[in-house]
Amino acid sequence: MLFHMENQYNKYLTTTPITELLDSAFSIRERHFGKQVTIHIINNAQNGHCPEDCSYCAQAKTADSNIETYGLKPADEMLEEATRAYEQGAHRYCMVLSGRGPTPTKINQITDVIRTIKRKHPDKEVCLSAGLINDGMAIALQQAGLDRLNHNINTSEDKYADICTTHTYMDRLNTLTSAQKAGLTLCSGIIVGMGETHDELIAMALKLKSLNVRSIPINFLIPVPGTPFENCNTLTPEFCLRVLCLFRLINTDAEIRMAAGREYHLRSLQVMGLYPANSLFMDGYLNTVGTHQFETLKMIQDAGFDIESNTSVDALLAGIKAETHDPSVQLKTKEALRPVQTN
Repeated sequence: MLFHMENQYNKYLTTTPITELLDSAFSIRERHFGKQVTIHIINNAQNGHCPEDCSYCAQAKTADSNIETYGLKPADEMLEEATRAYEQGAHRYCMVLSGRGPTPTKINQITDVIRTIKRKHPDKEVCLSAGLINDGMAIALQQAGLDRLNHNINTSEDKYADICTTHTYMDRLNTLTSAQKAGLTLCSGIIVGMGETHDELIAMALKLKSLNVRSIPINFLIPVPGTPFENCNTLTPEFCLRVLCLFRLINTDAEIRMAAGREYHLRSLQVMGLYPANSLFMDGYLNTVGTHQFETLKMIQDAGFDIESNTSVDALLAGIKAETHDPSVQLKTKEALRPVQTN
């Protein structure tokens, strides 16, 4: 029975017609989430100075990516960024700390920030990505009001040592276990495009299901200059759609997020990602920019979806400055009409 299912999952990544696959994934997505899209906005609460050697990351000690580096932002700056994110339509504000894991002092600082945000925005959610944490840290975060803890597994157990040597796959699972024991909802996803096999992708989807992960960001590797993977670009738009469908069909009622690299790899098929996925990031990713808010919101609206927010897509679009997008009809110039005119 297990062999039969795994064989079927392989077909999702290879031979199942893409229209049939999208139709199946959308039926499940619509049953659990309707046509709602949940928007997340990331805040790099601190950036760089990381002692880890994760091959995909611009912040790794092995990277030469010329990123902006800084310590933990002041509390008032993070609160203001949270307010701004919610006003832009985000249902969930995601704070990300760089480094192996937080010190007790940093946990105290970040729990104070979480409490302040939740007092000001009690109907919104806060997610934190803080690296490796233990049971006590997880309890402190939960008591402060944190809704979700993010800690991606990134790749399969068999492949993990190929992308990182400074911590292990089990270190990551232990962090997820600590968060779960403390009563935090789990957010954990993967990075597609680092040389993983189809069987490894299937194993990751099944592992996240076994852990009852409620939010699964599917990242598509962005080949950041200065990282060991800067020349790794093997994904096609159709395969990215197949991966999103695979994770939806296995993790039927989990939030599937079309995360980093959606613009870069899905390209003209990006809107189709909303059929298996019910969530996305807006305003960029950890160290790379994404499409402008207008483009993201307009894509959601044009496809007939809505957002999980107290503010409508129409209202958000109306509030974006007109100069960010020119919707007027533009006639071709003479140069465009006759690009090789000789007289």
